Amino acid sequence: MRMKRRRAPTDPIERVNRLPDEEFIARYLQPSSEWVTEWKHPRTNALYDVSLLRSEKLSESDLTACFDLIEETSRKDYENSTTKWQPSKKLKEMRSPDLRYILVKDAADTDGSSLRGFTSLMPTYEYGQAVIYCYEIHLKPELRGTGLGQLLMSFLTTVASNIGKPITKVMLTCFVANQKGLEFYKKLGFDKDEISPGPRKLRHNKVFTPDYVIMSKTAVPQLNTENNSTADGVQSRGGGK
Repeated sequence: MRMKRRRAPTDPIERVNRLPDEEFIARYLQPSSEWVTEWKHPRTNALYDVSLLRSEKLSESDLTACFDLIEETSRKDYENSTTKWQPSKKLKEMRSPDLRYILVKDAADTDGSSLRGFTSLMPTYEYGQAVIYCYEIHLKPELRGTGLGQLLMSFLTTVASNIGKPITKVMLTCFVANQKGLEFYKKLGFDKDEISPGPRKLRHNKVFTPDYVIMSKTAVPQLNTENNSTADGVQSRGGGK
């Protein structure tokens, strides 16, 4: 019986998303000096393991730990927003097949179950723009203010730069009520994106003001690297809050 051959993806973002984790790391993270698999706490000297996994490779315990951390850090903001806190919807989003997670775990925990922070990212299209979308970034209290959050965000910028065309930006969504988050992103060079919705006038002279903002940072392509050729050829989401 003749077997049908799987058609090679023609879309550059689809090609990137089909890469196994090892190849994704080798092409888009390891060329940068920023990528590490071990991180040391600057105050306690405790060691943490850093790893990247696509959603389908994430264990149920890791998925649950990531969800619990989102709930711990952001549930109040969700409950006070128009989107509300919807656990089943959030878990479905977290299982999106093209989503990749960068996990930070306590290296002293030999079974690898102690998740202390994570970020999740996806190369995707947002209103026609090819971007790296940051769905989530969350840290346990003891890891905040240590530079780890900045390091994790730098990984996303590195991925965007090493992919090159057609990626143009790193993008994320942040609740307006999350002032610390907004300040953090602004310090990293993120600004309100042109697609971020503004106030709109309703009936009876009422004005609706969105409770979230879409922010972005321009990705500067790495020149003279073979990585850029990988992506050549040429929905708005609720994550990353």
